Amino acid sequence: MNSPAKIDAITTPTAGAEMLQRIIALQPLFRKNAQQARAERKVPQENIDALREAGFFLALQPASWGGYELDPQDFFRMQIAIAESCMSTAWAGGIVAVHAFQIALMDCRAQQDVWGEDIHTRVSSAYAPMGKVEVVDGGFRFSGRWGWSSGCDHCTWALLGGLLPDGSYRTFLVPRSDYIIEDTWHSMGLQGTGSNDIVVQDAFVPDYRTHKQTDGFEGTNPGVSADSAALYHLPWAQLFVRVVSTPAIGAAGDALSLYQNLVKGKASGDITKLAQDLGTQMRIAQARNAIEEMTAVMFGNFDAMLQALRAGQAIDIDARILYRYQASLVIEKCIAVVDDLFSSAGGSSVFAGSEIQQRFLDIHTARAHVANNPTSFARNLGAVALGADNKDFFV
Repeated sequence: MNSPAKIDAITTPTAGAEMLQRIIALQPLFRKNAQQARAERKVPQENIDALREAGFFLALQPASWGGYELDPQDFFRMQIAIAESCMSTAWAGGIVAVHAFQIALMDCRAQQDVWGEDIHTRVSSAYAPMGKVEVVDGGFRFSGRWGWSSGCDHCTWALLGGLLPDGSYRTFLVPRSDYIIEDTWHSMGLQGTGSNDIVVQDAFVPDYRTHKQTDGFEGTNPGVSADSAALYHLPWAQLFVRVVSTPAIGAAGDALSLYQNLVKGKASGDITKLAQDLGTQMRIAQARNAIEEMTAVMFGNFDAMLQALRAGQAIDIDARILYRYQASLVIEKCIAVVDDLFSSAGGSSVFAGSEIQQRFLDIHTARAHVANNPTSFARNLGAVALGADNKDFFV
């Protein structure tokens, strides 16, 4: 499973750092447009254009298709930075950007279909197995309705989940001409993600435009060879599960900054008095420590996986199961951070338009995503540790 790569990514060591600086420079724009994102219930086009210009959507795209082939650590540092200003932009933008990684795993004909005319083509997704699948000559007839397709209004393809008659799971790559978007996204938080419904009615999907769950799990992806960058030998799921939890780390960090400013204001300028308040001290210390722990665990996981691949080793399945569980805990840890801060942020925090309240709502909304529910992943980790077989093939 996940055979090692023979060569590393061809990007220069400074590429990720340079792109991160471009993203940081965009933070004032994202913060300025945050209210517009909530009002329009999708990421503003200005934000999308800025991310494209910065190269963010090409971060995980193969060099052969004009991409940067950055390591996941670089990609997630940028997603955190975006979320510090607008969690909706980080959530939707990150999900759209991570699809370049999955397309790179697929048959080269699928890559040609998506990027052949424009390397900047964007793809949304909805991975729940909601598709009705009929096997036909050369492929499948495909129908269904999927929710939570974040950023879909800015995309011209969609990756959609479905079960074959034999019970096996695949992702189906469908062009915009074969589906409609229904405006359904009215949410308490993450309002600007544009996570609307995708509806497909009896579309033909050729076999080569599908991605088998078993290929993503076992590392037998048709678009990847021994000469591909180490990035593309990583398990697909390890990247995707992080893209729907990492924005909360950035939002929690911003909530901490907002809290510090709010409590300083309450102290009427007497910083020495504030600095002696035990409750305030503990909240700030615990929040900062939790944020540091979450980022350290994530980057450590990717460091370990890439180190194994570059040393010619496979990634241990027990480690993958542990990493999956650790990713699922991020939102609950961020909820603990933002709840503790919000509870003592003062009366102004409860009024509409409160910045810290928005972080509270966004992080709690992210918990509704199935990938952020740790229960089944904890059970699988514990069961495997006691000798049972792995039951999760999205690790």
